[in-house]
Amino acid sequence: MTTHPDTVRLTVGQAIVRFLAAQWTERDGARQRLFAGCLGILGHGNVAGLGQALLQNELAGGDRPLRYVPARNEQAMVHTAVAYARQKDRLRTWACTASIGPGSTNMLTGAALATINRLPVLLLPSDTFATRVATPVLQELEVPYAGDVSVNDAFRPVSRFFDRVDRPEQLPSALLGAMRVLTDPADTGAVTLALPQDVQAEAFDWPAELFAERVWRVGRPLPEPADIAAAAALVRAARRPLVVAGGGVHYSGAEEALRAFCAATGIPVGETQAGKGSLPHGHPQAMGAVGSTGTTAANALAAEADLVIGVGTRYSDFTTASRSAFRHPEVRFVNINVARFDAGKIGGLPVVADAREALGALTAALDGYAVAPAYRELQARLWRDWDALVEAAHHPGEEVTAALAPGVLTQGTVLGRVNELSDPRDVVVCAAGSMPGDLHKLWRVRDRKAYHVEYGYSCMGYEIPGGIGVRLADPDRDVFVLVGDGSYLMMPTELVTAVQEHVKIIVVLVQNHGFHSIGSLSESLGSQRFATAHRFRDQATGRLEGPRLPVDLAANARSLGATVIEARGRAELDQAIKDAKAAPAGGGPVVIHVETDPTVHAPGSESWWDVPVSQVSELDSTRRAYEAYVADKAAQRPLLGPGRPAEPIEGGGS
Repeated sequence: MTTHPDTVRLTVGQAIVRFLAAQWTERDGARQRLFAGCLGILGHGNVAGLGQALLQNELAGGDRPLRYVPARNEQAMVHTAVAYARQKDRLRTWACTASIGPGSTNMLTGAALATINRLPVLLLPSDTFATRVATPVLQELEVPYAGDVSVNDAFRPVSRFFDRVDRPEQLPSALLGAMRVLTDPADTGAVTLALPQDVQAEAFDWPAELFAERVWRVGRPLPEPADIAAAAALVRAARRPLVVAGGGVHYSGAEEALRAFCAATGIPVGETQAGKGSLPHGHPQAMGAVGSTGTTAANALAAEADLVIGVGTRYSDFTTASRSAFRHPEVRFVNINVARFDAGKIGGLPVVADAREALGALTAALDGYAVAPAYRELQARLWRDWDALVEAAHHPGEEVTAALAPGVLTQGTVLGRVNELSDPRDVVVCAAGSMPGDLHKLWRVRDRKAYHVEYGYSCMGYEIPGGIGVRLADPDRDVFVLVGDGSYLMMPTELVTAVQEHVKIIVVLVQNHGFHSIGSLSESLGSQRFATAHRFRDQATGRLEGPRLPVDLAANARSLGATVIEARGRAELDQAIKDAKAAPAGGGPVVIHVETDPTVHAPGSESWWDVPVSQVSELDSTRRAYEAYVADKAAQRPLLGPGRPAEPIEGGGS
């Protein structure tokens, strides 16, 4: 076959690899490669297609950098890519490739996590033969009613963009569509290109321009002047305004703009999980976490706020305390968000714009405005009261410690020691169980990128692969992965990937012999911590109420190649943290094993989370819990008020 001089003959797999290596993003004049590399697990569906292409690319070297990193679990490698993208403010990510069938569908959980958290990741699941020449092939799902359906169609509802490349000619438009979504702050998430295994290996004459460098500019949409004017009017009319800072503050790099806004107006800030660290610990307007896992300071202000300014938040149920946090009868909302979908929530005034640009414009429009001095004094008093509770959680008194078994600590003590002994720029990573809630309340953030808790999906098993992604994105920071035993057992195997890649992460493995979070929740809902402890089944009763299981998680981590330090008591934990910090940067993972008592809790948030309780029951505990549930639910509100009032609200700040 004659090749046109302006074409390049490559397989589909080779074309994808070459194309990905030529993609760049640019924001504020700074350029960087969109793809740091490709994470993958090779099988018969991709070894001869994308696998061969990645090998060829690695051997070629030169101007085609696309690092390949083998993973141990397909879900985990998506978590690594997502964590990397978050740490890079959504300007860089990884591609992930898996074989057909179970390899591909293992990525579904990661895809949902990426899309829910609005984080970009490119998924390249292999598919069955496009030609159907040997149907059914190994690991193929046959659907009697539709011959063109495969398991990869399950990616459609959890992806922001989906395409299946059944012919080489379809690839250019699929790739360009994928890049559009990956680099759009308002529309990003998981992008899935399903690749039949025969098509991956098929050769085609591609236009050479397909592989030219492309720069995808990530813009900063400006707010409409009318929206800023309306928002400023609402702020000026409010007596007790409150900012709810979400992840959009970080992705926009709007931290300085938020500080300037607070300095000018005195408006306090409550933070979501994704927005924690929008203001550093100690800032006079930083009230800490808001909502179900919030501080008493932020939640007290939320309860009386007559205006809530949401910045880059999607208003999850934890943020709104299941719509019970904002109790002022005339509360209004201003929603600053780059995504119109989120800006239009809960009846607020939508300001569709980049967070940094919108905050700057709103600060200018509020020139001369500030909250009343009494409101500033209230903020300071509420914060002092909360900070004292944090100190008590980090350093429990003798009445608490005396009740603990020898060598066992409280979870608050563990978090406090890591917080105090880590450097300000070190990153804490967590995702599921009781620790995200405790971290949200208790962790003192000192750097804008030092807090990384995945709580959009709260996915057990995210922690270790997520920590790898953070460290790959920011190799000059130590990364502390805080993980409970229940979540660790979901996905410890990526420790092997960290060993393989010489990635130093410090895993603080908290052993409390069960599911701390769900155990506490079960008890509060009248279900008596049923099946939430790791125990033998009692042969006499048939119930899971026998002795604790003899699981040695320290030995497990050691068997996977990690350096393990077992710490009993506070002094040993302090030394373990110092030793882990001193470990070489390229020395691989360090696991600190520490035991805690799950019955000692962090200070409460004086808030609520809507988890329905059985309406009828034979159990007294459940009946009592339902009575409490009905009482709490009375505070729930629809929050559907008008976004733009017909007339200004009377009153205001000074």
